[in-house]
Amino acid sequence: MKERLTREDLHQFGQKLIGTIRALLEQEEARNEPKLPVDWLKGRAVRKILDISPGTLQNLRITGKVRFRKILGSYYYNRSDLEQLFNKEQEKG
Repeated sequence: MKERLTREDLHQFGQKLIGTIRALLEQEEARNEPKLPVDWLKGRAVRKILDISPGTLQNLRITGKVRFRKILGSYYYNRSDLEQLFNKEQEKG
């Protein structure tokens, strides 16, 4: 006797397949993500912490006021440089 596939069967199979693919992608991302010490912050985090625009952060990078590293297309900034810069700005104001 042949079993018939229902739409519900196909839907459940699709959901399970999507879940498996997501899990595999997450594992791959975790394996490929660059591991940096906490002393380095990603650009987005720096902009949020300092409440500055991407252009301002780029200017800090270009003028050499903060050290940075470019890894796989993302910029990472040295935390101690940012703290020193922030402390200097506080002393001025």
